[in-house]
Amino acid sequence: MAVPPFVLLLLLVGCASTVKSDQEPFIGVNIGTDLSDMPHPTQVVALLKAQNIRHIRLYNTDRGILAALANTGIQVIVSVPNEQLLGIGQSNSTAANWVSQNIIAHYPATNITGISVGSEVLTALPNAAPILVNALKFIHSALVASNLDRQIKVSTPLSSSVILDSFPPSQAFFNKSLNPVLVPMLNFLQSSGSYLMLNVYPYYDYMQSNGVIPLDYALFKPLPSNKEAVDANTLLHYSNVFDATVDAAYFAMAFLNFTNIPVVVTETGWPSKGDSNEPDATVDNANTYNSNLIRHVLNKTGTPKHPGITVSTYIYELYNEDTKAGPLSEKNWGLFDASGSPIYILHLTGSGSVLANDTTNQTYCTAKEGADPKMLQAALDWACGVGKVDCSPMLQGESCYEPDTLSAHATYAFDTYYHQMGKAPGTCDFNGVAAITTTDPSHGTCTFSGSLGRNATSVNVTAPSMNSTTSGSPALNYYTSTSCFLLWMKVLVLSALFL
Repeated sequence: MAVPPFVLLLLLVGCASTVKSDQEPFIGVNIGTDLSDMPHPTQVVALLKAQNIRHIRLYNTDRGILAALANTGIQVIVSVPNEQLLGIGQSNSTAANWVSQNIIAHYPATNITGISVGSEVLTALPNAAPILVNALKFIHSALVASNLDRQIKVSTPLSSSVILDSFPPSQAFFNKSLNPVLVPMLNFLQSSGSYLMLNVYPYYDYMQSNGVIPLDYALFKPLPSNKEAVDANTLLHYSNVFDATVDAAYFAMAFLNFTNIPVVVTETGWPSKGDSNEPDATVDNANTYNSNLIRHVLNKTGTPKHPGITVSTYIYELYNEDTKAGPLSEKNWGLFDASGSPIYILHLTGSGSVLANDTTNQTYCTAKEGADPKMLQAALDWACGVGKVDCSPMLQGESCYEPDTLSAHATYAFDTYYHQMGKAPGTCDFNGVAAITTTDPSHGTCTFSGSLGRNATSVNVTAPSMNSTTSGSPALNYYTSTSCFLLWMKVLVLSALFL
């Protein structure tokens, strides 16, 4: 018997209301290249795929990396290096030529979504400040001429040091000597629909505070309410430096009458090693900071000023850069070494697939013992149907047919779906009849996805990402399928009533 129309309507309305747009926060990673043994671009991209990193920021427009990124769907912010800024800011034709050679030559095969014009120009290259806004406008004009201005946003990263009196956030304001540049810059960001790029480094705030900022407050560690910092003007409670800095940026923009420009954090992180005068640059602290950061962003906690509106964030950085100048800590912000081995295993259990760099403890999705057979069968049918799992290995005579039990077959389908979805949250539940385990359920010739091990990076290569935001991208299919799973289950149950 056909499913009644009202049931289908329930499904369609419910699915339509849960499809996510470009407001979904994501975690990205910066890729620096100051390594004595820089991996080949294909190795870089293989690592990104294996770690399900769908957003990156480059400090240049390296043709090798941009070419290797082609047709991967990975979203890329490229950069105009500071040394090229003066030429671009003084010549519209130079900017147009730069866009032609570095953007149009690679787009759309390489999914370039943003251009970072310089880096911390107002503080690192103050002599270029007067032409910064021109550089932004010239680059943007070249994109408009190519009809790419809606797909590719233009902005410039600011150091959080341009915000004065950052606590309490409600009293924060930009260094007023920079207003002749900041006001037209913010006007440009607002009129072009772009965002404020902000570099946020709680590590340096903590180091320079002479003990005023507690380490736990810098590291995102949970604090009892009486240990949180309170903004006396708004009575908002702050449990970490990151949120306080982001809100300070929002208040500083509001002070200049700009209230609708979103913030994207283009750099943040924590070093895993430092000199003797940097005792808190440790592996454990770096792990704690980045793990808490990822969880904070992907859980959509938001900030006290904007709860539920989380800023997308790029971690500094993918690799340790051993040839970087400066103190030892400058060389040790990476999540991986040049060989692709993790510097530490992030504490991310249950927080999503992005940067799931635990290469030693694989997880699997299995049917729960004692699960209701009808619910189990419905979930199995969904996985092999709507879930698009290839269930042919469970057919008679195939590798995963034995044991011929509902539980064994459901486990195979559940685990395959779980890995197809990059082990994202909610993809091992199946209306309560599935659970995550570290025990490999492989048996005989029936090999499960996670058991392929460390070198089998193909497991996550094509898995839809929970943090991709391109319309029409695999992420849209992911959200549609996973968000609607319970609704499909309801349809199956309701349909049964009409059989």
